[in-house]
Amino acid sequence: MPKNGALSGIKVLDLSRLLPGPYCSMILADHGARVIAVEDRRFMKDGLFFSQAYRNKEHMSLNLKTEEGKKIFFRLVNDADVILEGFRPGVVQKLGVDYGTVKKVNQKIIYCSISGYGQTGRYRDRAGHDVNYLSISGALDLIGQANHPPSIPGIQVADIAGGGMNAAIGILMALFARERTGKGQYVDISMTDGMVGFMPAAFFLKQITGQFPERGDSMLSHRYACYNTYETADGRYISVGTVENRFWKKLCEFLEVPEYTPLQYDETRRKEIIDFMKATFLKRTFAQWKKDLAGIDACCEPIQNLSEVLKDPLFREREMIVEVAGKDGKKTLAIGVPVKLSETPGSISTPPVAFGENTEAILKELGYSKKQIKELSDMEVI
Repeated sequence: MPKNGALSGIKVLDLSRLLPGPYCSMILADHGARVIAVEDRRFMKDGLFFSQAYRNKEHMSLNLKTEEGKKIFFRLVNDADVILEGFRPGVVQKLGVDYGTVKKVNQKIIYCSISGYGQTGRYRDRAGHDVNYLSISGALDLIGQANHPPSIPGIQVADIAGGGMNAAIGILMALFARERTGKGQYVDISMTDGMVGFMPAAFFLKQITGQFPERGDSMLSHRYACYNTYETADGRYISVGTVENRFWKKLCEFLEVPEYTPLQYDETRRKEIIDFMKATFLKRTFAQWKKDLAGIDACCEPIQNLSEVLKDPLFREREMIVEVAGKDGKKTLAIGVPVKLSETPGSISTPPVAFGENTEAILKELGYSKKQIKELSDMEVI
């Protein structure tokens, strides 16, 4: 963990698994928090340990269904600042590690729960995954081509943004409030809430047009030529995002159709202009368009694949693609830290840990002997 990070001195116990919670605690760890991920060894068999989200962390195996496991957990709670969990509502109560119980041991604790539908409301007990949260929030209905089925994004938007990022924001706000009040608090993060929170632009379009946007047919989704995607001669794609007329004007002049400049949002000529753009972009290859459009400053960019992103010098310059040495000394590429702070920068200090890698070291830190640790292992507490 970064020694001079913004969150240095903050201790986080992360009981979550899969992606939303571990992504949240990765953000905290990247900025200096000591994150101890706590997970039952039975989850090892699932094969769903997202190792990339475990950089800068420690990981211990612990069976919270045992009394000894709970004792160890509460010893860790004594000086913790944050607890993060991602079980279904009610599970932590059954385990006896819920906010009310933890608060009796550590009144200043910030306790954050990430769930699909929140801790309250009629859907609280439903199971779900990213696609379900996108669906019920209305987000998925807006993704894809008009007159085609909704397209499931290739990235986990609800898990990462609706869950992980919002949880990090909530935890940081709660920590800031604690500095002023001295009180901890409970943070309830619903991934579905998070996705409904993604709708300001949709409500803005409703306000100015009288209708909510429809899939692949709105001002910011394929309805107009100025905000669209176009296929190139070699089957790749270019994005055009010339919302402001000054950018649209530059593109029209570059394509030698200045007469289209005042017709940017003209409904009667809309399809004509889109057809022209489609035919035009098919005349050159992806590489040619990438080179030709780079110099006109008109909000046009190539739609890159991940292999190209790894090679793009921008992301090396911005330290978003970095080389990290593994435990064997070999360097591999990793995603960098997106939040850039001038005085307390985040960093990748340690590579991802293996499942349960730090269990023995953490127990020794708590005062357990080698003999006691072996006994805990034999009893399947760890």
